[in-house]
Parts: sequence; C-alpha cells; structure tokens
Amino acid sequence: MTSPSSSITTPEHQLYLALQTLASDLSQQPTELLRATGLSTAQFNVLRILRGAGAGLTCGEIGGRLIARDPDVTRLLDRLEHAGLVARTRERRDRRVVTSRISEAGLKLLASLDAPLSRLHAAQFAHLPPEKLELLLTLLREIPPRNREAAPESRETE
Repeated sequence: MTSPSSSITTPEHQLYLALQTLASDLSQQPTELLRATGLSTAQFNVLRILRGAGAGLTCGEIGGRLIARDPDVTRLLDRLEHAGLVARTRERRDRRVVTSRISEAGLKLLASLDAPLSRLHAAQFAHLPPEKLELLLTLLREIPPRNREAAPESRETE
C-alpha cells in the first residue's frame, strides 16, 4: 500500500499543493486583522474593488472581479450597506440595474487598514530578497488568468 504523499509524482501537482498551502498560511494573519474590524475577507475584497473602480459597479461586475468567487455578492453588499460602508442606487435609465459605490466610511476604513496590511505583507515576505520576489511574481504572472477554471483538454489546444 502506498502512502498518499507518494502518489504525488508530477511537478504540477506538487506546485499546486505548495501554492494551496502557502495561500492558506498567508491568509490567516490578514483574516485575523480584518476580523478585528468586523470585516470578512470577502467584504474587504468588495470594498477594495469598489475603491479601485472609482465609479459604481453592479453586483455582477463586483462578482467578476473577486479573487475567490462568492455566489452571494448581494448578501455581502447588504451587510456592507447596513454597516454604512457601501451605498447602492438604482440607475435612472434602467431601474433594474443597482450600482454600488464605496462610502466615505468605507474609504476611511480601508485607509486605516492600508498601512497595517502593508507591514504584514512585508513581514510575510521579509525572508525573500527583492530579486527573488520579482522572479516569483514574474513566474506567477506567466500562468494564464483563471487557468484553474479551464479543463485540461482546453489547455492542450492553446
């Protein structure tokens, strides 16, 4: 009988597991920092998306920009609106369309998190010299966006 770890023979599988483990490890501290402000990681990401967009976005546009897909963006927006961090309005031209914008309170909350998160990320990668950070970023950027959603057959034809 073989152990589960002995069945991991391909470099791709080893890389996949290493990236999953790293992502899990790296996300714990920011999650704790956000929890202290009452935000979940998903709520934080919605606020950052809205801050970066400048203009308002629809629920579908926000969902398309999330790092981790969340099927219930509407509920995330409900909570953020209830907390005063997001404002939603119906469009005049098409009343079916609801646009979300970050509020002043949301901007202030994000601003208060920018420096602590920056320090945290610097500490998480302090052991890597700048040239290795750049190399790692270069290699990761070579992976096509949303590659994880593509079926193996579709990647073979590209």
